[in-house]
Amino acid sequence: MASDRRRPHRLGEAVRDTKETRIVCAVDLDSTGPVRIETGVGFFDHMLEQVAAHGGFSLRLSCEGDLHTDPHHTIEDSAIALGQALKQALGERRGIARYGFVLPMDEANASVSIDLSGRPYPVFQGAFDTPFIGDYRTDLTAHVIRSLAEHLGAAIHVTVTGDDDHHKTEAVFKALGRALRQAIRIEGDAVPSTKGVL
Repeated sequence: MASDRRRPHRLGEAVRDTKETRIVCAVDLDSTGPVRIETGVGFFDHMLEQVAAHGGFSLRLSCEGDLHTDPHHTIEDSAIALGQALKQALGERRGIARYGFVLPMDEANASVSIDLSGRPYPVFQGAFDTPFIGDYRTDLTAHVIRSLAEHLGAAIHVTVTGDDDHHKTEAVFKALGRALRQAIRIEGDAVPSTKGVL
């Protein structure tokens, strides 16, 4: 009888402690829960919950940031910590599908293409007319993608169109989750590159 060779859970953690933020982030790519986000920016919490829920992975992230100044540091540093935790969880990236989604949300449409190649390259095409959704600055959506791409080590290309900035923003984060779900899926044991290494 063949032995059960179960893979250990792909876990990643990041702690970011600066004069502006204190962040603890943990991911488990092989578990769907728990998902607990506390950044102090309600809409951003909701967006990160969308990434984890649609990505099919556990995400716990807490941030104490200088929100009395601006939500910029909290949002940017949370994306950096998430990228670092995902990078650690992926390890050698052995056996992953590597690539990953087009997602419509009412009139909005978001396309997120991702390559977990280890090489960061962010591209963001889209604009927002509404400067804030709650305390969330919509101009930081492109910044989140850049910070995530750089610290995860991934090419992430985003295109978003539509009329409602809430729908457009939510479509981007949901599509990001779905792209990650596809890309982190285990398909075998090989490193997904003809070079034999990512």
